[in-house]
Amino acid sequence: MPDVFLYDHVRTPRGRGKPTGALHEITPVQLAVQTLRAVRERNTLPADGVDEVVLGVVSGAGEQGPLLPRIAPIAAGFADQVPGLHVNRFCASGLEAVAIGAAKIAAGSCDAVIGGGVESMSRVPPGSDGGGPWGLDPALTADHPMVTQGVSADLLATLCGFTRKDLDSYGLASQQRAAQAWAEGRFDRSVIPVTDVLGLTVLERDEHLRPDTTLDGLDALAPAFTFFGEKLGQDAIALQRYPQLEKIEHLHTAGTSSGVVDGAAAVLIGNTEAGERLGLTPRAKIRSSVSLGSEPLLFLDAPPATCRRALARAGMAVHDVDLWEINEAFAAVPLLLMSELDLPHDRVNVNGGAIALGHPLGATGAMILGTLLDELERRDLGTGVVTLCAAGGMGIAMVIERV
Repeated sequence: MPDVFLYDHVRTPRGRGKPTGALHEITPVQLAVQTLRAVRERNTLPADGVDEVVLGVVSGAGEQGPLLPRIAPIAAGFADQVPGLHVNRFCASGLEAVAIGAAKIAAGSCDAVIGGGVESMSRVPPGSDGGGPWGLDPALTADHPMVTQGVSADLLATLCGFTRKDLDSYGLASQQRAAQAWAEGRFDRSVIPVTDVLGLTVLERDEHLRPDTTLDGLDALAPAFTFFGEKLGQDAIALQRYPQLEKIEHLHTAGTSSGVVDGAAAVLIGNTEAGERLGLTPRAKIRSSVSLGSEPLLFLDAPPATCRRALARAGMAVHDVDLWEINEAFAAVPLLLMSELDLPHDRVNVNGGAIALGHPLGATGAMILGTLLDELERRDLGTGVVTLCAAGGMGIAMVIERV
């Protein structure tokens, strides 16, 4: 089975996911086009240089519908014969897109693939695609109840005994680390400026970042999900599944939850032959990739078990990993990973994460894979794991090793 290598990656800056955000005027397909074009130009790829483009898109409706991954590579200058695939594994979609491309390369059906994702949350808000049977079929949800992500996050924090101070301290660290990363130019190599139809730059730095955040400021924020839990009765639903709890402590705020943003990312992967043919230098090898389910109502707790399985498939253990990158869907998610795998915080999300930078649902997995690779190179380290939880009780993890 051929090895699969990471050759390059780019991402847009993340723009605030609201009509006043800098990227609101840029359509989702143009966000994808600009990342795909950047990969092509940076690596001098011929029009037929890749065999497929796989993009994660979570809210696949309207201008972000399923034809986007087909038209985007064509508009970016790739040949008509390069097909596109739309992937939706909720928050894990961007990394799943890379994993699918890697599996096709390992199986011998492709030589080179671009995996990535795009999400314009200001133009196509979450839920625009209708919500699906889990949210719309009463007979189904009666037997398999679900709650909003924020209530699940507070449920997870309550089950684990995390305090408000634990969450706020993590949120502050995310902001501080992201601000330091930008100040030191750690993202400069891979973040491309987004331009408008006139070619003018509309955004070149992550817009959601709040570098002046303080612990006192975070402490002053009200819990964000009390209404859903108490007023809409979701706490009662969750407590039926977890009767060992007397109540759910609502602890997460806007300062300890991932930001709503727009953005796109693209990752170029391929086998040895493709790299030699295209004149590319491999930067890392994908050692393994695993997706795994967990209890659907809690659903944010999958990363630890998923990481263990991915490491086992790579013949590795937790202590073999130099750096970890996990999507900060909510502060309780990385805190759980660090607790269960006994990880020091100075090896996890060393450049901040989605709390500070934002979480463009379909793109985040590809974005943080690239962040991990760049940081391994900057520190001259060898191995890393990237992981995300996903709605419905799922997780994904990928193990990479520099070459």
